[in-house]
Amino acid sequence: MPLLNPRAYDPQSFDPETRRLLLATIEWFESRGKRKLTEDYHNRTFYSDFIEFAGQEGLFATFLTPAAAANGAPDRRWDTSRVAALSEILGFYGLNYWYPWQVTILGLGPVWQSGNEVARKRAADALAAGGVGAFGLSEKDHGADIYSSDLVLTPDGDGGYRANGSKYYIGNGNVARTVSVFGRIDGVEGPDQYVFFYADATHPNYHVVKNIVPSQMFVAEFRLEDYPVHAEDLLHVGAEAFSAALNTVNIGKFNLCFGGIGMATHSLYEAITHAHNRILYGKPVTDFPHVRREFVEAYARLAGMKLFADRAVDYFRSAGPDDRRYLLFNPITKMKVTTEAQRVIGLVADVVAAKGFEADTYLAMAKNDIDGLPKLEGTVAVNLALIAKFMPAYLFAPQDYAPVPTRDDAADDEFLFRQGPARGLSKVRFHDWKTAYGKASHLPNVALFREQADHLVRLLTEAAPDEAQQADLDFGLALTELFTLVVYGQLILEQADLTGEPDDVVDQLFAVLVQDFSAAAVDLNGKASSTDKQQELALAVLRKPVVDADRFARVWTVVRDLSGAYEMNA
Repeated sequence: MPLLNPRAYDPQSFDPETRRLLLATIEWFESRGKRKLTEDYHNRTFYSDFIEFAGQEGLFATFLTPAAAANGAPDRRWDTSRVAALSEILGFYGLNYWYPWQVTILGLGPVWQSGNEVARKRAADALAAGGVGAFGLSEKDHGADIYSSDLVLTPDGDGGYRANGSKYYIGNGNVARTVSVFGRIDGVEGPDQYVFFYADATHPNYHVVKNIVPSQMFVAEFRLEDYPVHAEDLLHVGAEAFSAALNTVNIGKFNLCFGGIGMATHSLYEAITHAHNRILYGKPVTDFPHVRREFVEAYARLAGMKLFADRAVDYFRSAGPDDRRYLLFNPITKMKVTTEAQRVIGLVADVVAAKGFEADTYLAMAKNDIDGLPKLEGTVAVNLALIAKFMPAYLFAPQDYAPVPTRDDAADDEFLFRQGPARGLSKVRFHDWKTAYGKASHLPNVALFREQADHLVRLLTEAAPDEAQQADLDFGLALTELFTLVVYGQLILEQADLTGEPDDVVDQLFAVLVQDFSAAAVDLNGKASSTDKQQELALAVLRKPVVDADRFARVWTVVRDLSGAYEMNA
């Protein structure tokens, strides 16, 4: 599995301007060096230099302007494959540089979904001038509960409004020229009260209160005081505003997994290089069996993250009104891949121990920041609850689809901005999950995992949750964790088949997934509301992975050879 390595990075699948911008981004970080990276992190230095670089290169404007808003600029489009590539690179150099990119994506979502051509041009011009975006949704007392917004628009008597209220936890809220703000219209009831409008952080009626996090990142509390909202500022009104909020999160949450992949990759390079060259009790640290096990598990989990996320890109880019499978794969990239990033960084941090606390290491930053990813754009629980909605159709009602190819072509993913109303999830259908498992059944741990998946189907058939259990979120989340692993494994196998991933790596990865499935089954067994039959079927899932010392040794050799493969410029 090829890991991102800035020393050898050359994304040949992309067009020349995309390659230039990706390589320029890497060069910018490498020429600044690790010392500057870590010092700015610990000094909480706002990343204005990165925003300036991105503006000078036209980085955000090129990657985040849909073709329909590009005014003929040939390289500007919304291309999820290159958005993912840049997300991984920025995560590789730190969450604090990925973050302004991520919240710009969120801020632009309601604009690009809007039919307001004045606002669309304004946003495109702001990007072209080097501006960034912000997503003004969350509030201090309500979080992202869009039913309870306290930001109120009052009619001004001239066909416009005056906006008053505060927003909280708004990335880029201190500098964004494009701020998509969610609020409600005073005196209107029901869905018609909701509104998204365009604001600008430089406006005199827009007041930045403070940065609410102790970080390089500026996560703002801002307050609008009689902020004028004119017709040309309105992006969405009524139920359309509600859907725009959810659809924007659909677009934005996808990038969290690639940020996590980048962070885990850099952490692995740093840890294996340190451990393999450190002598303890007269021999390299990597001679200890438990250290090799942790490194091989970390590598296997990272392989799974990349394989799943890369395949999910294809479904995102191939989506349309009649194929919305991405709506399941998307929360899994957010929930599962980001928690896997936590586990990878945790594993390598265990190995390097005290080294991982030193101020001049990347790992010290990654350990501190990685826990944030699963909590952005919905908690793990929120995304598991969303995933559960797809379980019956996925497991029991497959339908035929034309094969989805690898999608790294230079196309504009315009459907993302016309997803339509945020409903109808139960009507989404999927291709047969068993096909991917059947093609890889020659791998012992894939076959074992397929047995476990079949037991999940049996549990849902013979001991389906009753009405009370369906209302028990604690029970439901445990059950959905098992389902998530089945979907996760399916896309991993599809991508492994498309890319020719070595059998050793895939089988070692599924050895890990077999253990994960067993652990999740034990958790379900222990839930307060689980019935005797459910407990019996849950425990029947337990399996020990197929052990193969030769396979393990071959994968360990791959991991060992990462020692010294990359180290950031000083």
